[in-house]
Amino acid sequence: MGQHDSLTVSLRVNGEPHDIALDDPRVTLLDLLRERLGLTGSKKGCDRGQCGACTVLVDGRRVNSCLSLAISLDGSEITTIEGLAQGDTLHPVQAAFIAHDGFQCGFCTPGQIMSAVGLIREGHAGDDPERVREAMSGNLCRCGAYIGITEAVLDAQARMASDRQGEAA
Repeated sequence: MGQHDSLTVSLRVNGEPHDIALDDPRVTLLDLLRERLGLTGSKKGCDRGQCGACTVLVDGRRVNSCLSLAISLDGSEITTIEGLAQGDTLHPVQAAFIAHDGFQCGFCTPGQIMSAVGLIREGHAGDDPERVREAMSGNLCRCGAYIGITEAVLDAQARMASDRQGEAA
């Protein structure tokens, strides 16, 4: 690759199409979201995939965006914390985090919420707090708000399951 060559990556981010020229094929999804698209909700914590603060959904799956090369995700659907709410209506997981005090300083909260949304979509949450804690173990909280986080995930999962049953009836 020559010095002035650039690659283009096409992504749908929070429902919006983006064609982004990359000067460096090593740019991570996290840096692209924060620096090129101005979506700063995803946080750079450890920058090594160990804290979960950068968690986003890629094609519905939970991903540490600090470990994902943007170029490898060409054609993917990306959902960040900024894409969860519908206008002024919070996503059920966001509302549950508020109701259950699932955060203190808030730095890890976007990653926690995105991980919880992915976990619930995967159908692994159930109603077992231990399973939720295990499935969320890749998201660290320095403040120790884990009890509220677990309660929020369980509450949101139950609400979303009952909403789906209501829609099916």
